[in-house]
Amino acid sequence: MIALHVAAGCGGTGRELAPYADLTALAGFVTRTLTLDPRRGGRLRIAESRGGLVRAHQLQNPGVDRFLTAELPWLAQQGVATWASVAGSSPADIAAVVRRLATAPGLSGIELNLAVDDAASQRLHDGSTPRGAAEAVRAVLDILPDNLALHVKLGADVRRLPAVARAVAEVGCDALVIGGALPAALDNGTPAELSGPAVLPVALRAVRTVRAELPEFPLVGVGGVATAADVRAFGAAGAGAVQVGSALLHDPSALARITSELEEQS
Repeated sequence: MIALHVAAGCGGTGRELAPYADLTALAGFVTRTLTLDPRRGGRLRIAESRGGLVRAHQLQNPGVDRFLTAELPWLAQQGVATWASVAGSSPADIAAVVRRLATAPGLSGIELNLAVDDAASQRLHDGSTPRGAAEAVRAVLDILPDNLALHVKLGADVRRLPAVARAVAEVGCDALVIGGALPAALDNGTPAELSGPAVLPVALRAVRTVRAELPEFPLVGVGGVATAADVRAFGAAGAGAVQVGSALLHDPSALARITSELEEQS
């Protein structure tokens, strides 16, 4: 059966999702993206659309130090395989976040988030080019201990993906996370991201594109997963694992339902 993860930012701190799913049975629970300092979100952050959810979260998070004291201990106590999603304004800034996390007990790995749209406007390192992505990955690998795995999230821009994925694979990581939200806007014009059913076909194409470029490299697919059929579609496209994201914001029991469907159909 294809391994299932909770996508970054879609499981809260874990406490919110725990009543609806066995988090210890997951291959990974990915935290919201953490930065060195806390970030506040905008006033209007989420809205429904016919294709899914439009979110302008602006990487709202408590900062890595608060995560280490208030969130990770609970996840570790429950035995949840926890992956910390990280981002920063530069490779050095990203490395500073990872350095804080590197010795924390209870962490399984790092997910380096290079899939942020318009990184410059959010004061983040631009990982959308082969050079930019490779620089960020090198900065993480220089300080990442052997006991932590590294996944690199690249998004779903099929025009850039082959070259960026190749550059990251050559530097080295344990898997590439492909797919996820697409650029969008709220009704008031605020830049945002679209996630949900509408992005599934785009994410599937993105996974196939990277699989063609890197036939043997481990891939994690993400984007629009709501059913066991969606998970199998990602598997057919070349993903060995799948993240479930915005479906959980609509129905927190979706993960348990998908797992049950996969077990019944295996």
